[in-house]
Amino acid sequence: MKTIASLCLPAGKRAKLSIVIYHRVLPEADHFLGGRGDISSFDQQLCYLTRNFNVLSLSEAVAHLRAATLPARAVCITFDDGYADNAEIALPLLQKYGVTATFFIATGFLDGGRMWNDTVIESFRRARGDTIDLREIGLEQYTVATLEQRRQVLFSVIDQLKYLEPTTRQSKVDKLAQTIAAELPDDLMMTSAQVKLLHDHGMEIGGHTVNHPILASTDETTARTEIGEGKARLEAITGTPIRFFAYPNGKPGRDYLSIHVEMLNQLGFEAAVSTAWGTARHGDDLFQLPRFTPWDQKEWAYVLRMVRNSYQQIQTV
Repeated sequence: MKTIASLCLPAGKRAKLSIVIYHRVLPEADHFLGGRGDISSFDQQLCYLTRNFNVLSLSEAVAHLRAATLPARAVCITFDDGYADNAEIALPLLQKYGVTATFFIATGFLDGGRMWNDTVIESFRRARGDTIDLREIGLEQYTVATLEQRRQVLFSVIDQLKYLEPTTRQSKVDKLAQTIAAELPDDLMMTSAQVKLLHDHGMEIGGHTVNHPILASTDETTARTEIGEGKARLEAITGTPIRFFAYPNGKPGRDYLSIHVEMLNQLGFEAAVSTAWGTARHGDDLFQLPRFTPWDQKEWAYVLRMVRNSYQQIQTV
């Protein structure tokens, strides 16, 4: 499989950079959310990556992209949001395989906070009874008698809330949590000490705003404040410049716009990543580097999906 990857992902001026994206690494599969993202799967994927690809830090990869000197089969590993399990579970595995990852952290949820989507997820997980009535927030009364029904309704509700103006969205999420009245966890996200721990162990820390808004849904002043204050908070925690950024949600033209790309440049970032699929080459926009994650369980299928992704046309704004 390494030979196939080398043929399709050569070194030098024709080289391509793959960047994989993760969010959580759980002690065991979360079947409520479909059963992915557990420690065993992550261990397996790190094995596939290190056996078939050249894993670089994002700093190394960006430098090589600028100089047109990427090695063959170049790949970076990234995490978004700042979940505590990144420090507790992912870090030891990254150390086991001797690789560096970049963690993009939304600073507003550190030290006991909770992202809006996790409030929805954990409320649905703990909701009692066979119905959930969300008419008070402009949605519907839903039947959630089976796991599949509950999961489908959950994903539908998240989709309906995601692109609302951030203040409106949070108000509806707060009312949803009050309606369901479940006891919700307050330890999902990292502490400031865990961010420092990652940094001290050689991991890279990147910006991801303060409150994880969809930047395209905010005004220019709010977007700049979210990006800049998130950067400043992380620099205070780590004691080093924050050079890289991940756009929340990350879809070009829908979640972020060209004005946000320019903001990053003005605020002193050196590169940024989206969630558009594809691979980056020398000469591509360093502020719109694509990312994706293959989900295959077999090594040959995992590598082939990485190769197929290298032929995706990059979407940018």
